[in-house]
Amino acid sequence: MYINIGGDFILKDSDIVAIMDIENTSTSKITKEFLRKIGKSVINISDELPKSFIITKERGKTNLYISPVSSGTLYKRVKIVKAKGRNLSYAETDEL
Repeated sequence: MYINIGGDFILKDSDIVAIMDIENTSTSKITKEFLRKIGKSVINISDELPKSFIITKERGKTNLYISPVSSGTLYKRVKIVKAKGRNLSYAETDEL
C-alpha cells in the first residue's frame, strides 16, 4: 500500500524505514553525520516549510524525502494503511 507524504508524492509503505521530526532530530550529531553522508539522495518534495523527513530503502538505495507534513500525521497515515491491510479498525492499531 502507499502513503501520501505531501503534495503529489507517495511512497510504498514497505519501503519506509523511518519517519523523523526535523526539529527534534536535526540537532543530533549522529543525524547530521547521516544527512551529510546521504546528501545526493535527498529529495525535497515541497517549497513549504519542512516538518519531517522520511528515510526509505528502495531497490537497495537509501533515499531521504523532506516533507511539509508533520511526522505525527505521517505516522497516523501509516497506521491507517496498516490497519486496512489487516482488516483492523484504527482503534485496534495501538499494537502496530
